[in-house]
Amino acid sequence: MFGIVLDSMTKQISVLIVEDHDILRQGLRLVLERANKFTIVGEANNGRLGVAMAAELQPDVIVMDIGMPELNGIDATRAIKLARPDVRIVMLTAHENDDEIFAALSAGAAGYCLKDAAFDCIQVALSSVADGAAWIDPRIAQKVLKAFEHHANSQSGKQIAVEEKPIDVLSTREKDVLRLMVDGASNKEIGDKLIISLSTVRTHVEHILEKLAVTGRTAAAVKAMKEGLI
Repeated sequence: MFGIVLDSMTKQISVLIVEDHDILRQGLRLVLERANKFTIVGEANNGRLGVAMAAELQPDVIVMDIGMPELNGIDATRAIKLARPDVRIVMLTAHENDDEIFAALSAGAAGYCLKDAAFDCIQVALSSVADGAAWIDPRIAQKVLKAFEHHANSQSGKQIAVEEKPIDVLSTREKDVLRLMVDGASNKEIGDKLIISLSTVRTHVEHILEKLAVTGRTAAAVKAMKEGLI
């Protein structure tokens, strides 16, 4: 077990755990408390309660699951960061889906850790983000780097085309679809939110990729975030 021995004058890192699985939530509390570096100030079993407890308890770091009832972890992260930009949030999840990874980072998460990671990695992630750094599971980091690499490659040899097609060439509806893509919404979720058919969503996505000169949804989301397109 990874542990750091701290003297009594060292400030503890206050942590709020937002996780709907009772066993994992309780196990995480026990492990972090034994590390002698963290103080667990609260636990929430859904995203909506997590938002409320974050405002009330003012933790240094929040451990946030993605798939939860009432309010998912990505939307909860976005709400918490709007109210408290200084709080540090680490996503602790089983999700390795590209859309959810970039949606979580776009929402303001400072860390992304998979649930099957060793407990020492989770502790390092929390310590790192508490110190102001970012921490991404190595398996996720590879996805992020590949996404930026694909984005860079899509730009190679297409600079003139990009300059001739600024973001303004996107229609209002295409911008709406792009925002939801950045948020990690699936085509079905986009269709439901915008009240349009699945085939219409697919058409909008195809037009967005063509106009932004990118080769996939992830690259479009990366470009939108990196260049402030929306």
